[in-house]
Amino acid sequence: ALVDHADLRAGQHVLVQGGAGGVGNFVVQIAAGLGARVSATASAADLEFVKGLGAEQVIDYAHDRFEDHVRDVDVVVDLVGGSTLSRSWSVLKPGGILVGIAAPPDQQEAAQHGARGVFFVVEPEQKALRSIAELVDGGRLRPVVDRVLPLTETRSGYAALETAKRRGKIVIHVAD
Repeated sequence: ALVDHADLRAGQHVLVQGGAGGVGNFVVQIAAGLGARVSATASAADLEFVKGLGAEQVIDYAHDRFEDHVRDVDVVVDLVGGSTLSRSWSVLKPGGILVGIAAPPDQQEAAQHGARGVFFVVEPEQKALRSIAELVDGGRLRPVVDRVLPLTETRSGYAALETAKRRGKIVIHVAD
């Protein structure tokens, strides 16, 4: 999303919508690691957590409108969708890009704002996976694990994806 679709460069401003989530926490870390200035949205309980991942600015989405705090953004990575996706166009600078992960960005909206919108669906790619593994092995990317569940509790893990407040990934332990 950041490298191949957004062509992110050091010094650019990135807004991560949903910076504390299982994907958002990786996006914040990778963007910061690439030298971007990172803003993110998160709940009040996650503000310090997301700052600790590398975001310079974290906005409490429940109490503040991100549009009142950020502007002239080069890249928005939206992991939320809905009205958050629609409202994100207003903070992009002309020529910016909105990368939708939760939903595809509206191409008419993109044209009206002089921006680009792309929908990103993760597909395994060996080169990218190796790069990510190198970042993890080198300590520059920290996977965040919310909880580890035994295989017998897989159903509760999936239920938590929809209902529980969590920070990071849920891991299913299959065998020792």
